[in-house]
Amino acid sequence: MDSDPNSEVIVVGGGVIGITTALVLAERGRRVRVWSRDPAERTTSAVAGALWWPYRIDPVERVGPWSLHSLRRYEEWARRPELTGVRMVEGVHDGVRLDGLGAWAGEVAGLRDTADGLAARLPLLDMPTHLAWLRGELAAAGVGIETRTAAFLTEALEEAPVVVNCTGLAARDLVPDPSVRPVRGQLVIVENPGVRTWFTAADPASDATTYFFPQPGGLLLGGTAEEDAWSLEPDPAVADAIVKRCAAVRPEIAGARVLGHRVGLRPSRPAVRIAREVTASGGVLVHNYGHGGAGVTVAWGCAQEAAELVDGAPSAP
Repeated sequence: MDSDPNSEVIVVGGGVIGITTALVLAERGRRVRVWSRDPAERTTSAVAGALWWPYRIDPVERVGPWSLHSLRRYEEWARRPELTGVRMVEGVHDGVRLDGLGAWAGEVAGLRDTADGLAARLPLLDMPTHLAWLRGELAAAGVGIETRTAAFLTEALEEAPVVVNCTGLAARDLVPDPSVRPVRGQLVIVENPGVRTWFTAADPASDATTYFFPQPGGLLLGGTAEEDAWSLEPDPAVADAIVKRCAAVRPEIAGARVLGHRVGLRPSRPAVRIAREVTASGGVLVHNYGHGGAGVTVAWGCAQEAAELVDGAPSAP
């Protein structure tokens, strides 16, 4: 443990990584505050498609355990979908085969190869509902959320002896860490014409992906994975192309009424960084960022590891 296990911890970042980390710390008996630059509905997490799946994230050997840790929580919460925003939904990963996955896949019930791809029943999260529920859980645990922008992480260290950096893309400037880069994702929300299953198809050689997720507020269509693109404005041409790709899989999507557009910047990094450092002033700074588009998938496993570092465990290599 650090010198005072009763000392306060400030978690900087109010997206799904920051909230889950704060909750795990509270579960371990820590006094926690969260600093969030944006309200929950304006974080990158709020615009996520939010299907549980280890997607474009490293290091491979740690992603499996992190993802499975999260999966167990989501499976439990899917029993209360109206409250938690988590549902177990059937779908297909086109172009994916079981033998191409890691050992973690053996721990996921029901994965099976089919003529259409890898079929699965996986957690699908309605992020506005889920984030609101998580914030309610924070409040119930006595964790306060302050709308506050940190220009430097040292600002938080001046108010608490332990700080956890869950700032996502902002870590590029705050740490600073130039290896953190945006991967732009654009989605189209349409009136659901009766689609009840999800679908994904990703070409690693292209920044265009194809997926659709049935959510309570409509059918989410995607998408893009544009590296080093910073624009948060929806591109009409990109939106049209997204609809056409999805309609090629399910023709009824072609005539669906468009309800809205979303753009988010995934906080990508060559590998997730979860590490502990002691600053020159003696403060403890734990980093938990760089999850790309898989933040929801690994959130709880990463939160557990970050919390262990807060409690003084040595940093993983």
